[in-house]
Parts: sequence; structure tokens; C-alpha cells
Amino acid sequence: MKSRQILYIYSLLCLILVSSCKKDSLLNQVPPSALTEASYWHTPADLKNYMNNLYGYFPLYGGFGNLGIYSVDGNSDNLVTQVEDKRLNGELTINNGTVANWTSIRDVNYFLANYQKVTGETSTIAPYVGEAYLFRAMFYFDALRSIGGVPWINKPLNVNDQEFLMAPRLSRNIVVDSIVNDLDKAISNLPGKSAAQTQRLYKEYAQSFKSRVCLYEGTWEKYHATDAFGVAGQNGSKYLQLAADAASQVIQSGTYQLDNVGKSNGYFNLFNQTDYSSSKEIIFWGALSVQAKLTTNWASYFQFGSDGSCFTGLSKSLVDDYLCKDGLSISNSTQYQGDETLSNILKNRDPRLRQSVYFYGDTVISNVPGANPIKYFTYPALVAGAPCTTGFEIRKGLNTDYNQDSHNGPGGTTGVIYMRYAEVLLIYAEAKAELGTLTQSDVDLTINKLRDRVGMPHLNIGAIATDSKWLFPSLSPIINEVRRERRVELACEGYRLDDILRWAAAPQLIIGKQPLGAKANQFLAVIPSIKLGNNIFVDQQGYISPYANISSMSGGYHFDVKRDYLYPISIQEITLNPKVTQNPGW
Repeated sequence: MKSRQILYIYSLLCLILVSSCKKDSLLNQVPPSALTEASYWHTPADLKNYMNNLYGYFPLYGGFGNLGIYSVDGNSDNLVTQVEDKRLNGELTINNGTVANWTSIRDVNYFLANYQKVTGETSTIAPYVGEAYLFRAMFYFDALRSIGGVPWINKPLNVNDQEFLMAPRLSRNIVVDSIVNDLDKAISNLPGKSAAQTQRLYKEYAQSFKSRVCLYEGTWEKYHATDAFGVAGQNGSKYLQLAADAASQVIQSGTYQLDNVGKSNGYFNLFNQTDYSSSKEIIFWGALSVQAKLTTNWASYFQFGSDGSCFTGLSKSLVDDYLCKDGLSISNSTQYQGDETLSNILKNRDPRLRQSVYFYGDTVISNVPGANPIKYFTYPALVAGAPCTTGFEIRKGLNTDYNQDSHNGPGGTTGVIYMRYAEVLLIYAEAKAELGTLTQSDVDLTINKLRDRVGMPHLNIGAIATDSKWLFPSLSPIINEVRRERRVELACEGYRLDDILRWAAAPQLIIGKQPLGAKANQFLAVIPSIKLGNNIFVDQQGYISPYANISSMSGGYHFDVKRDYLYPISIQEITLNPKVTQNPGW
């Protein structure tokens, strides 16, 4: 159907220069020599074929040893991987330096310098121009998140372009202004969802991405205002307002609504579909196909169940942040049953917790008639070959279909979600809260819509109970609750590290923290192979402590707030261009 917004990663190479994924030095970037004016740039089909190649930017997580996008939070306080995250622990060195993806930026610039040579109706050319501006914005945003300000290159370079090749880094806010300008051009050129071609980017995604970028920069400038990573004289309010405005445009368009509202296991079932083309919530996603030989292996790791969990597990910190069913925190609610057992922990809690964590008796693999029986979850895979590290085994993203396991068939085809409407709602709420303009009507439009999906009580901004375990006690109650809602709703979807970095929240969330899991004693009877102090380590209160025997984690994470909010710039980049300055602390 024309209206279906499925992202296919093309299995056939286009007859154009293939963009390298290597992030080369800026000085190495010259126009693609494989394309010539005589052989290309004639019809809109040429533009389409050129842009097709850039869609490989969106990852499918097709390799081994991961749970797809649902294990990306392993670089944060949401998940605990088997080995500590080197960045969180301050273990990176100058050799971890990186640069912007100049190769892909060059490819976009080459397109923008040549597309006007094509003849055809404006309506058939404009969508590809919009895609180009959107991709360039995404490439630069990746650079901003990684290393901060960079030179802004908006033309294909040759060896004589010394002004650009030797350009200094720009202040990050100037880069963001250019990103926003590109996004505005994308929005004006791209068709709306209902008119867009199948499998391609469109206007509402660009608007949603703009809101993501501006929330990131607005909060970064606000919370880094007094450190070396901030922007002198800026408090982020400009971008926070842009974030709220862009999110509002998506909300007011009426194009989207939340899926599975009020349905049993509605939240769980949002993340295990193979086809999101009829979803009202998913703004952009990656489709996989056996026919196209595009499959993944992460469904297999989910279906290990009690036999393995891909070297990760939910943290106690994340689990503790879920409210009880009465809308109160575990510190305040009389419904909280304590944490001696998984059963107690999951009882009377926000249903999103139960639908994100494996529990005894859960279906792991559904049966095929005449073949294998149904497989059920019996206990966390604490001492398996690819163990669950905490006792809180990830269930969010599980597709129980027997054929999704690559051991049983050609591989998994569960769709990869890149953006959903829930994120836009949360961006709107957070931007307004940070601006100090959030109203009850705004909360009802956003956070309370998310709570309605799972039957949770509404948030009343005039009656927020003080929580002794708020992660940010120096901030307002409403900002604490907005951040809690974001963490819970988007858990294990790859957003948490960005949140920690843009909030300058390492002191509150990372430094000196020893990640913990469930209490170990509850598993001793059902997993006889557990040997405390040998293959499972615990703290003084009996909580699983995966890094207790790792010497570099003595005293918790050692994140350096004067250095680790950004990666270092590649030594090669600085050697080639002395005008490029190194990031703080490196």
C-alpha cells in the first residue's frame, strides 16, 4: 500500500558509488569519481537510486551476540553487561578518538550539488532532496553526540578547497543551527506520510527527528552551562522551545496515536511484530524479509530463556524506578511487596515492568503443530553460557514464534523500531517541563496517554508525592517524574546514555555506582550450580553484584566529568588539521 512506511534495506547494490561506512579524515574527502555528469543525473530515478544507498544508515542488528536494539542500553544504568562499559568507567584513552562520518556527508553534498541537473516535475524531485537534507542532518547529529562541534561542510570538496579542508571546529550550537536548517529544508521538501512513497522517509519523521535533536541540545546547553562542555551565554531555552514546537506539530497533525491502548500485554506486543505497516504509533521502522535474505539472530537469543540472555540483564536501578499500580513510588506505596523475590518485585507494579522482564511460566517459544512443545521460562539464566547478569532477564522485544529462532528457520524478521510516537509525546512533555511551561493539559496529552495504555493512574502535577529515592532531588518534582516516565516507557530502546550525557547526570547516576541486580538467595534452590563468591557475586545486602570481582570497578564507576561526556577527536584528524582542537580533558 502507498501509505505503508516500511524501511527496507536494499539487498541489491545501486549502480552508483557505494558509500563507505569508514569515518575517514575530512582531508581525504573528494567527490565520488565513479559518477560523471555524462553517465548520471538525468532522471528522478537517478536521484532515487543514489539516495537508496544511504538507507543503510539504519541498523538492523543482524549480527550475533546481541538482543537487537533492546541491548543497546548496555552502555547505561538501565542494563548491566557482563563486562563493564569502558566509557562509564573512565577507561577510554586517546586511541579511542573518532571523527565525523565525512564519507557519508560527502556523498550527500555531492547529491545536493548535482540534483538540479535532473529534468522532471518538481514533485518527483523534491522528495529526494528532502531525504538528502534529512540524512545530512542525521550524520551531523551523530557527530555532535559523539565529539561535539565540528566543521560544517556543505559542498563536495576537492584538493583545492583549503578553506574547508583546514576549517576549525564550530561551536556546537552553530552546528545545531545548521542541522535545524537542514531539517527545515527536509520538512519543506518531503511529502507527508499519506503521500510518501512506500519504504521512504517522509515529513513527519523529519519533524519528529527535529524535536529529538532540539531536546538533546536544549538540555545539553542547560545542564552543561557551567562546565567545559557548555556554550557560553546559552541556556538551551531556544532549542527547548524548538523541540516543543516540532513535537507539537507532529501531535497536532493527528497522524499518530498509541497502539494497543487498554489491551492485555499491549505494551509487550508493541515490540515483537514483524509488520508495523498498519501501526498508528510507529513512525519509522526497519523491515526484514526471508525472501530478501534480510534476517537477524537476536530472536534466537531472546528465545534462550532460562538457557541464556546474551550477557546482559536489567539493573536494579531501572527496576526500582517503576511505580506501583497506585501511581506511587516504591518508597511511598503500601502496595510495594519488597524485593526478596521476583514475584514480590513484580506484584502491584506498573505493568510495563512485568511486560519487560521474564517471569516464571512465561512462554519463551511457541510450539509448531507436530513439532517441538512450548518452551516456558523456569528461572533466570544466571550461570548459563551467555548468562543473564542480574536475575532480571529482558523480555521486551521477545517474539515467541518458533520460526524466528535462526536455529529453527532462516532467521528472525521482527521489525526494528527507529522512532515511535511515544517518544514524541515524551519530548513535548520534557521540553515544556524544562521551560517551566508544562500544564496539566500538556501532561494529559502526553504522559497520561502513555499511562492509559497500561492502565496506570494519571500524573497530577499539583499532587506529586515527594519521593525519597528521586534520582535528581535538586530538581523539581515534575522534572523528576517526566524523566522517570521517559526511562520507563523507553527502557531498553537505546536512549538512556544520551539522556545521561545531555543531563550532565553522571554524578547522580554513574560515578561511584556499583550496578546491582536481584537478590541471589531466591535462586539458590532452583539453580544448584550457583556458587556465591565463585560464579555469582553479591553485595552485603545480598543483591547480585556483577562487577564485584572486577578490580577496575572497585568503588563503582570512575566516569570523569571533566572528560568523558565527549569522545576524543582522532589524533590523525588533529595532525592533519592543527586548527581542529581536542575535546576537554583529552
